[in-house]
Amino acid sequence: MPDDVPSLRRGIMRDTDFDLLKTSLEAKLATMVTRSDKRADIVIQQAPDSLDQTQFAAERDLTVSLLNRESELSRRVKAAIRRTKDGSYGDCLSCEEPISLKRLEAVPWAELCLDCQERADMSAAGVPESDPDQAVEMGSA
Repeated sequence: MPDDVPSLRRGIMRDTDFDLLKTSLEAKLATMVTRSDKRADIVIQQAPDSLDQTQFAAERDLTVSLLNRESELSRRVKAAIRRTKDGSYGDCLSCEEPISLKRLEAVPWAELCLDCQERADMSAAGVPESDPDQAVEMGSA
């Protein structure tokens, strides 16, 4: 781990944990880059049958949703790799507390600690926050 990483970080995450997580992020990004391009699947196809036309439209919508999801995941993985370089990897982007190693092992690109993630999920679902000052914005990095 670089020397400029705060000493708090060194005490929470061992160098081997950090290296494994960084390798995992880089492998995930490499896998995403080498996957087949789904953009060709969103071409509008004409069909004489209205049922076929409806099916093609549904398949296009699904492909667009998958592309959006992959794009968002790619953005988060790239942001996590940047944080490994600037020394902020493993810190919650909301409360700045350390993200648990267990969470990072499960989701290496996690931006928020579990508590902040739960608040963000509830906020996104429209569940009213008991403390509005504690609201969390997702994807702020």
